[in-house]
Amino acid sequence: MQNFEQIRSAIKGDYKITAREPYMVCVELSLAQGRRHQSIFLAEIEDDDGRKFLRFSTVVAPMTGLDARRMLAYNWQSRVGYMAVGELDSVPYLQLCENRPYDTLTPAEVDRLILEIGGVGDNLERALSAGGDLL
Repeated sequence: MQNFEQIRSAIKGDYKITAREPYMVCVELSLAQGRRHQSIFLAEIEDDDGRKFLRFSTVVAPMTGLDARRMLAYNWQSRVGYMAVGELDSVPYLQLCENRPYDTLTPAEVDRLILEIGGVGDNLERALSAGGDLL
């Protein structure tokens, strides 16, 4: 895949899209037979050399009271996805992210990463929020 419009076209019939911007879409996954939901953001980012990447991210939990060492340990052990901090309504939130170069992506890989980041993100949210479905 070479550009964001190809990504958008590849997912538009398979997922519920809840937000659209020129270089960002939000996909809402329904999990656990519809009892849980997880939003996954797909956004185009660019490195210093101008190479374009697709970032998959999902909000996991507010940072309040979280042990950063546990999150860094997760980053060390994780095969797919890394922990990062981003803001949502001026509140710092833990996010699970993955970046992939466009030229390595296929529609099947985009689909796999949406499902994996969404599923792992929901499991982390459940673990960090005592079973809640905050986001």
